[in-house]
Amino acid sequence: MPAIKKILIIRLSSIGDIILTTPLIRRLQAAYPEATIDYCTKPPFLTLLASNPRLSAIYTTEQLPTETYDLVVDLQNNHRSRTIVGSLNAKQTLKYQKENWKKWLMVHCKINLYSATQSVVDRYQAALNKLGVPDDLQGCELYPSPSDQAFAEPYAIAGNKTLALCFGAKHFTKRYPPQRFAALLSILLRDDSVRVLLLGGKEDASQALEIVNALPAACRSKVVNLSGSCSLMQTAALLEQCDAVVTNDTGLMHMASAFGKKLFVLFGSSSATFGFLPYHTPYELFEVEGLSCRPCSHIGRDRCPKGHFRCMNDLSEELIARRVLEHFQIS
Repeated sequence: MPAIKKILIIRLSSIGDIILTTPLIRRLQAAYPEATIDYCTKPPFLTLLASNPRLSAIYTTEQLPTETYDLVVDLQNNHRSRTIVGSLNAKQTLKYQKENWKKWLMVHCKINLYSATQSVVDRYQAALNKLGVPDDLQGCELYPSPSDQAFAEPYAIAGNKTLALCFGAKHFTKRYPPQRFAALLSILLRDDSVRVLLLGGKEDASQALEIVNALPAACRSKVVNLSGSCSLMQTAALLEQCDAVVTNDTGLMHMASAFGKKLFVLFGSSSATFGFLPYHTPYELFEVEGLSCRPCSHIGRDRCPKGHFRCMNDLSEELIARRVLEHFQIS
């Protein structure tokens, strides 16, 4: 087999999916220590990779690579990524097999043809089987810059337990209701040592205000609302500082997993079958089992198709709070 000296990885979106490719970057570097590894993604996600010391160059869909590559690993495998691959001089190309037909059967017929609850990382890894690149059984990676870490440092207060609340998600059926998050925080903040950071993007800011406004006045001074006021990697640095994370099924969940944080994960319409649980990091999953309508989508919906939203409404804030406080007591 020809020597592999130059590698390109393609994953165009989104936050969580890109973070879940980072174990493969590390494994390829270990397998080919003399090779340079480049990456191609969409411009909004470039910062997730900019400080990764394992990468030599990062390209975007607005500034495409023009190099000759010994190996291209297409972890997106859609029309756009295939077009990029077709424009390159690539000696060998490997592709992630999505098996979307299995997702369709799971959502529409509730037929589960997945052999096991396998992480998407392991499905990405299968693309490298032909090369014999071994799994290293380690998790995801992110590298906040020193300036990002300096931004986050003041929010870690000695003697307190800092909880990050990642309350957003792109789709409604992946979001625990703001009023319920407020009820959860009201229980947690009875413990005077607990402080909470609300983390999310600008699109989540209105939900953050709903949570804050629904809190008892005595709790509000213990909550810092940073939604919409941080860059992606400033958010990563804040998660790095936290003691635990309560999160919906969202990109920030995978961001927190890169720092080995204990995660308390709330799944509504999501299903572990699709492979997006936190990877090689401690977590507890809260989900409503036995709902015949779940999963109703593999990416989420803008409304509950049944109208009851039981997959989220039936999750107990008392149980979640108890498990978080138990973790804080023993950590």
